[in-house]
Amino acid sequence: MSAAVIVLLLFAGLSEAAGRVLPVVAGRSGASRRATIGLLTTGTLIDGAVFALWPLSAWALAGLVRPGPSGDEGAPVWTAELAAPLLLAAVLAFPLLGPALHGVLLIGVGAGLTGAVATSAGTGSWFAAGCVAVAGIGLAGAVEAVRRLVIRLHATRVREALT
Repeated sequence: MSAAVIVLLLFAGLSEAAGRVLPVVAGRSGASRRATIGLLTTGTLIDGAVFALWPLSAWALAGLVRPGPSGDEGAPVWTAELAAPLLLAAVLAFPLLGPALHGVLLIGVGAGLTGAVATSAGTGSWFAAGCVAVAGIGLAGAVEAVRRLVIRLHATRVREALT
């Protein structure tokens, strides 16, 4: 993966984190700048890593479900052309349109990944599209579960501090 692609994935992670963190911070009157920057930095790193793992997860899933002769290339990697649309992930910041636009955006990026996964895994396009979708949903579900766990642990700590 080139340095330009890593920068694109980090900016996409920042965009995703900003779309999730800033609406929450805007609703709080006492949110400090330091805490907001910390949340954005952590979210950027996590979301960037999840984006980076998406093609690899789809490729590994394709190999698990349908083992066989793989393509010549090995695991697919992001290219600048595939990663650039992820920079638009901040549409989550829009309360009503955000989820719909975010879903359409991720479907478009996943469709772009399908060809790379199909070639590298030696499978058909429809099977690769299914693997890309399942990997994307699985990664998103894992991140959401961790977010909810952190929120629950933080709420418990706050309640303990108040009593």
